[in-house]
Amino acid sequence: MLPFRIHDTLTGEVRPLTRNGLQTVGIYACGPTVYGRIHIGNARPYVVFTLLRRFLAHQGLDAKLVINVTDINDKIYDAARRAGRASDEFAAEMTAAYRRDTDALGLGRPDSEPLATETIGEIVALIEDLVAGGHAYPADGDVYFRVRSFSDYGKLSNRDPEQMDQGEEAGTASLKEDPLDFALWKGTKEDEDTSWDSPWGKGRPGWHIECSAMAEKELGTGFAVHGGGIDLVFPHHENEIAQTEAARGEPLARVWMHNGMVQLDEAKMSKSEGNIFQLAEAVDRYGAPAVVAYLASGHYRQPLAFSDAVLREAAARVEGIRNYLRDAPGGELDAFVADRRDAFLQALADDFNTPRAFAALGKLVAEGNRRELPGARGALEELLPLLGLESLLAAEDAPDPEAERLLAEREEARAAKDFDRADEIRDRLGGLGWEVRDGTDGARLVRRG
Repeated sequence: MLPFRIHDTLTGEVRPLTRNGLQTVGIYACGPTVYGRIHIGNARPYVVFTLLRRFLAHQGLDAKLVINVTDINDKIYDAARRAGRASDEFAAEMTAAYRRDTDALGLGRPDSEPLATETIGEIVALIEDLVAGGHAYPADGDVYFRVRSFSDYGKLSNRDPEQMDQGEEAGTASLKEDPLDFALWKGTKEDEDTSWDSPWGKGRPGWHIECSAMAEKELGTGFAVHGGGIDLVFPHHENEIAQTEAARGEPLARVWMHNGMVQLDEAKMSKSEGNIFQLAEAVDRYGAPAVVAYLASGHYRQPLAFSDAVLREAAARVEGIRNYLRDAPGGELDAFVADRRDAFLQALADDFNTPRAFAALGKLVAEGNRRELPGARGALEELLPLLGLESLLAAEDAPDPEAERLLAEREEARAAKDFDRADEIRDRLGGLGWEVRDGTDGARLVRRG
């Protein structure tokens, strides 16, 4: 097992990731709030943390990945109201769409996908513990976290608490002891059609307490990695830390890992900004392997530019690997292959540097296109799943009878030196999704990516 290091937002350092006496290496990543179809930016943490789990498993660790679904939220009420739908039905529909859209990436599902609606009991119990400990207080059907009761508040985002704006909804200021305080439970409003019972009356949980409760339910406290987009550092993750540490007296997670945002014209892609490109649209247009390769192409901590050009570049990279795999030799590892394999794994062990891993892979493929590289096939079978590209290893469909007939006609035209006719048939085959490869042993058909 290689020593694995990851950047911790809390300390600002790249730190070793260890079991810390735990059998399972737990990873919790904040998933979507399901008030619409997810865009390609929402898919970045899904890809990053799925691949992180794969790498840890490759290194012999028992890793458990939890990605929640926030299916109780102000935005869901608002979206359902605009659609003329019941909020619970709307949330269930968007949750199913999210799962279909991420299924299309071909990466499989997380080990657990808790819903806020299925964690109400644990949420209420956690709030009760905070109230009993003096860290929270009821106010007219709401419950608020007493921020000044937690002396370390602001340690994740390195912000002065006096300058923090929780972004709470209008009309709550008069209920708070302090403007810094944030809602743990919200009493039902007149225009909200779904609510749950609690010791403070009917209502629903706040966003931040949902994740604290779901993470603890699935992984306990002190688990290995808590992840999500960099935009969640404040207030969401800051508040998760405060809630759990105040209630439990110990950290929620040992490492806080944040991915950069997908950007369109240097602005964060978001539904609220209206500058979104839906994941389903991206997969339909470029193919799942290209979308996964794109989302893993930049270092996870950096912003990732989105454009048609970069998606086409990812598609070309994927096609180059697929082309090489068609003839990649097996056998014992060539020294060059072993060196590139080691460089690939070292890159992922060093703050999960997927761009360096792709570079090692690119050098292997480029050299393999120049000379015979024994063992290249086996190395790629091991490494490609760590980038979510195992689909490139699948056996391709055999040409259908019509394609085979056209290929035979093309060969007859070439033999008769009727190259215009041969080119015309090649173009027809291309329209059917087949590429003609001419070699020393004749022509063959390969499926276009």
